[in-house]
Amino acid sequence: MKLYLNEISSAASRVRIALAIKNINVETVAVTILGEHPENRSADYLRINPQGLVPALVTDQGTLITQSIAIIEYLDEWQPEPPLLPQDLELRALSRSVAIAIAAEIHALVPPRIARRLAALPGVDAAVIADWNRHWTVEGLGAVEQLLQTRRAGPYIGGQQPSLGDILLFPQAINAERMGIDLAQWPTLAAIHARLKDIPAFADNAPAPRR
Repeated sequence: MKLYLNEISSAASRVRIALAIKNINVETVAVTILGEHPENRSADYLRINPQGLVPALVTDQGTLITQSIAIIEYLDEWQPEPPLLPQDLELRALSRSVAIAIAAEIHALVPPRIARRLAALPGVDAAVIADWNRHWTVEGLGAVEQLLQTRRAGPYIGGQQPSLGDILLFPQAINAERMGIDLAQWPTLAAIHARLKDIPAFADNAPAPRR
């Protein structure tokens, strides 16, 4: 399998974490996503992934899989152990709910391509974009905190083991801290994030800081 990624991408970080948990080795191809001419918008890359996003996984059979959640669930079904979703149906649904809340309600509003579009609008400068990113991150993580407070006892979102929701929470929480957002305002989220930082599969595959 071949994984197209970028080290700063939190979406790619999710897949790298899943691969580490599963102990799956894949070929990786770095794709730039910043700068005046990012490779992910090039004709060559768009032929690989028409969405022009990372990560993208090409399987051994040559099948393209896009979107981090779809890639992670593919890996989980391809190699079921250790599982990335709880067996309990309600905990499984909660883990998916948190994952989708992060992917669709936070991350979708703050990636580099959104910043580039905002910067092209009249009167929008770096301070406005930073405020935009902080606003949607704080609002989104506040909602995630409320979701997490409904879960049953356990150190992680899905219970005793990290699951899909934890995999998406970890890089998003790191990005929030890099924006100067204090995670302590969300005690349940912060406690889970602190536990995840002690797990090598998570710590070693965090999104790199933007240079």
